[in-house]
Amino acid sequence: MLKPVSADRLQRAIGRAEIEASNGNAKFEPKEEQDESAYANEFWVSHRSELIRVAAIDIERIEAERDYMRLFTGGRSYLLHQTISTLEQRLDPEKFLRIHRSHIVRRDLISGLRHEGGGVWHALLDDDVSMRIGRKYLADVKKMAGK
Repeated sequence: MLKPVSADRLQRAIGRAEIEASNGNAKFEPKEEQDESAYANEFWVSHRSELIRVAAIDIERIEAERDYMRLFTGGRSYLLHQTISTLEQRLDPEKFLRIHRSHIVRRDLISGLRHEGGGVWHALLDDDVSMRIGRKYLADVKKMAGK
């Protein structure tokens, strides 16, 4: 049953379960695990008066803007109302990397790393964008680069 549940629908479901149990036909076996990925393949975002599907693999980078995340895809951007931590958990870590408390980037778009001095590092992306790497995330970024 999925919420919200009407009282009538709940009563019918309980009745069916009672009949199955009384006939000895009750089958309470766990569902088999599906082969589908545990990570999101798409996101539905509001854009003006529509909902638009954005494929996860089309997302180039994500930047936090208070309670919203700005998803950048092919020259366009969309706002998604979700925390960056929740979004990070929904994205495949093989394809996306969090580099800052406010930034997630697609791994294959990182073309280089630049040290600015004073412990400041930037990730250079294919589209000539430079994004600062947070100190907390620097070790993971360097590990990705084999350092």
